[in-house]
Amino acid sequence: MSDGHEFAEPGLLLAGHGTRDPAGTSQFFELGRVIESLVDPKPVACGLLEFQQPSISDAFDQLVSRGCRHIEVAPLLLFAAGHAKSDIPDIIAQCVQRHPGVTTSQSRPLSRHSAIVELAASRIATELSECDLDHTSLVLVGRGSYDPCAKSDMRVLSEVVARRLDLKHWETAFYAMAEPRLPDVLDQVAASPTIRRVVVYPHLLLQGRLYDAIDRQTNEAKERHPSTDFQLCGYLGPVDGVAHAVVDRAEESSRSSPGSIS
Repeated sequence: MSDGHEFAEPGLLLAGHGTRDPAGTSQFFELGRVIESLVDPKPVACGLLEFQQPSISDAFDQLVSRGCRHIEVAPLLLFAAGHAKSDIPDIIAQCVQRHPGVTTSQSRPLSRHSAIVELAASRIATELSECDLDHTSLVLVGRGSYDPCAKSDMRVLSEVVARRLDLKHWETAFYAMAEPRLPDVLDQVAASPTIRRVVVYPHLLLQGRLYDAIDRQTNEAKERHPSTDFQLCGYLGPVDGVAHAVVDRAEESSRSSPGSIS
C-alpha cells in the first residue's frame, strides 16, 4: 500500500497472523484497505507473521522507506498470548536495530473492545433470531491458548456477550490448547433433555483453516446427535467494526507510549 509519498508522521503496521487459506489472506488485505481509508493520509503497511508474504519485517521496511519515523504496530489478534507478547515484539525489535532512530508502539489485542463485543453479539443475534431460547444453547468457541490470560479473556467475553443477549443456556469451548474442547462441549450440550438446538459461534477474525475445522467438528456432532439441530455462525470478518477497533487500539497505544515498545 504505497503511493510513492514520504511521511514524517507515524505509520501504521497491521500485523496479521497469516493463514494458508487464500480467502483468509485476501480478507486480511481487504481489512487493511478498510483501515487505510479510515486513517488516510497516514500510511499503512500489512505484514504477516507466518505462511504468507509480505512479512512483518517487509511491512516495517516499507513504512521506513516512506519516511515514517514512528511506527504504530497493530497486531490483528483477539487475545494476548505468545504472538502478541513475544513473537511480534521480537520481530519489531530486530527491525528497530536495522533502523536506528525509528520508534515504535504496539497496541494491545482487540479483546473486549466495544466494537468487537457489539459485532460478536450481532453475529450471534442473527442466528438466534428465530430460535426458541428456552431450548437453544449457544457455544462460543475460541482458538485456544496455553496462556492463562488469553483463556480467561475468552471466557469473560463469552459471559459479556451472553449477558448482553440475555441467554439462558450458553457455554465456552476451545478448539485447541485449552479445556474444555469443542467436541466435548457439543456432546455435553446435546445430551441435555431441554436442548433441541445448538448454535456454535467461532470467535475468529477471518476465514481460515481453523474456521473450517470448527465447521467440521460441528458437522461431526450433527452425526453423533441427529435429533439436535446444530447451526454455525459466521466469524467477525473484514468489516468496519473490526477496522475501527484496530485503529482505536493503535491510537490508544501511540498516545500512551509514543516511544519504543521495549
